[in-house]
Amino acid sequence: MKSSQLIAFACCLGSALASPGQSTPIMRDAVTHDQLVAGQRQAQQQDPMRSLAVATGEDPSLKNRPADLLKRSDVISFNGLATLVPKRAILSIPENLKNRLSEIGENRLVSWSEFYAANRAWITTEEVTYDQAAGAEKLPEKTTARLVKSANLVVATYLGGPISVAALAVASTSPQPQN
Repeated sequence: MKSSQLIAFACCLGSALASPGQSTPIMRDAVTHDQLVAGQRQAQQQDPMRSLAVATGEDPSLKNRPADLLKRSDVISFNGLATLVPKRAILSIPENLKNRLSEIGENRLVSWSEFYAANRAWITTEEVTYDQAAGAEKLPEKTTARLVKSANLVVATYLGGPISVAALAVASTSPQPQN
């Protein structure tokens, strides 16, 4: 490079390193080893974990472990593919399709959306509300009548994904004794 190009490059580099509104870059000293050690010592002395009491009692991570995923799910399989849906998500299953509820076995486990896309011919989904899935509301009578007549396996879905449907929580209709 020519010296004039080198000077122009150095000027551009210097202006790029400068803070906005400042013509020359700010130069700072590097941190020394002693300063790093002093900072670490101060951080260790102010560590809030040192004053934390030791936890006692039962380990909560061991207490409420979820059950086995396969025990909480139904397996639907067909044509070398299998998927998991929550128990009570299958609303209706005709006699001729009962053999499609099985174990995973040699089938390849895939997501619900992939399995449903490959098997739309014999699976019907029924979109339910959250309250219906929780058991606070009944399914409409038109829906239950359609489920009984369906020749397809019917799976309850909420926002497109399978969901278990709890039994309807029936409130007591007997009058409460008054005092």
